[in-house]
Amino acid sequence: MSDATLEVRDLHKSYDEGRIEALRGVDLKIAAGEYVVITGQSGSGKSTLLHLLGGLDRPTSGEVRFRDARLCTATDLDSYRAESVGFVFQAFHLLPTLRAIENVQVPMLALNHPRADRAARARALLEEMDMGHRAEQYPNQLSAGERQRVAVARALANDPEILLADEPTGNLDSVNSAHIMEILIGLQRRRGMSLIVVTHEQEIARAAPRLIRMRDGKVEA
Repeated sequence: MSDATLEVRDLHKSYDEGRIEALRGVDLKIAAGEYVVITGQSGSGKSTLLHLLGGLDRPTSGEVRFRDARLCTATDLDSYRAESVGFVFQAFHLLPTLRAIENVQVPMLALNHPRADRAARARALLEEMDMGHRAEQYPNQLSAGERQRVAVARALANDPEILLADEPTGNLDSVNSAHIMEILIGLQRRRGMSLIVVTHEQEIARAAPRLIRMRDGKVEA
């Protein structure tokens, strides 16, 4: 049995009936509790790889394995995303008609948590992000840094084993960027989760304990 939490084998992903090859035979293992940064130029395939690792898309060929079991069916992917993975995106993706505390609860709906439990957990997670005082605010009432902290709280809603962050500092200034990375790395260390960050930012890449560089749909040697 593999000791990797996540593993991809000969992963290919193409679009436009095969005319665009986003990934061209990627092999990769990520251990439980590991912090990894994936970097590369625009179009290198790094975000495509992250989406496949998170079960947001399916490969054209090859496989993604979680705890040595292949992810392949729609049911597998739904359960995997709901139970094992948290997502943080550059654009936050908060629902504008929901308050912060309601946004954090959205992933919990898939696991049918009781309403009172959802609210209590969401509030606790917002407190952990120093956002408890903003729990009743709507996204448009929050700064960019505050919205990303709500998004991080939402990513933790179902206590995932894997936290995936796609350009999590891309819409933030330098102060908030540093704060968000400090939060993410602190969470990885305290909770023992795997943290995989896609970024263009060289400062984040240089500080990573493991750096994976992508180029033209492949992992650079």
